[in-house]
Amino acid sequence: MIAGFDLDQKGSGEKKPVLYQTDPAGTHSRWNAQVIGGRNAKSLREFLEKNYHEDMEEKVAVKLGVQALLEVVDSGAKNMEICVVRLDGKIVMEESDVEEVVKEIESEIEESKKAKQGASSGGDE
Repeated sequence: MIAGFDLDQKGSGEKKPVLYQTDPAGTHSRWNAQVIGGRNAKSLREFLEKNYHEDMEEKVAVKLGVQALLEVVDSGAKNMEICVVRLDGKIVMEESDVEEVVKEIESEIEESKKAKQGASSGGDE
């Protein structure tokens, strides 16, 4: 995977993020979001295709990436390394920052489960 920035093809002169995947044969393809490796790559790619949208804010994009990783990684942030590529360089997120994102996602999952349980038992009185 190669990430960087390129001039916007619509002529605005803005630099837009780009993501390329290459293979050993030299074939390359451009993606908005992509996963590589692992036996769950197809289902994770479908997850990204469903949930990715143009012009996502960085925080939302990081959250989407962490959500995808949580599908295949055990023990949360301890086994994740998140790199954010920006115009002014790249940063590798601290484990504590990744853990905050993981906790936010887990909290949303719990709230969703509670809402579903409440909806299923609410009309039985």
